[in-house]
This record gives sequence, C-alpha cells and structure tokens, in this order.
Amino acid sequence: MEKLLKTLKLYLNLRLLIGIILGAIAGYSYYYFIGCSSGSCAITSDPVNSTLYGILFGALLFYKKSKTNEEKDENAKN
Repeated sequence: MEKLLKTLKLYLNLRLLIGIILGAIAGYSYYYFIGCSSGSCAITSDPVNSTLYGILFGALLFYKKSKTNEEKDENAKN
C-alpha cells in the first residue's frame, strides 16, 4: 500500500510539472506571437508576466486532487 501511495504522489507531481512546463511555453508563446505592441497591456506586454500567468493556468489545468480513502469507500459502495 505504501508503494502505491509513493507511485501516486510521483504521478501527481509529474503531472503538475508537465502542466507547469506546458503553461510556461504557452504563456511565452502568447506573448511572442500575439502580445501587445503598445505596451499598455499589463499581462501580454511583458514576457515575464505572460509566462507566469501561463504557469499558473497550466498548473491549475493539470492539477488533479487525489481521492481520499473516504471518497474511495463511498464510490465502492455505490
């Protein structure tokens, strides 16, 4: 059981890391290809801001909360 929990935690951390990397790439790509030429846009006029927002959204998109034991038991009963 302990080995399963370690594997699950590793999988969730790896999934989150992939989300962060893809979000960073997407955020910078948005700045580079679309961006804001006038400099008046708070997010897209600066590559750092755009990349940080991409990281945030990528992490939120790829983050998946693991089920607790109580939720697993309830699902098994139904």
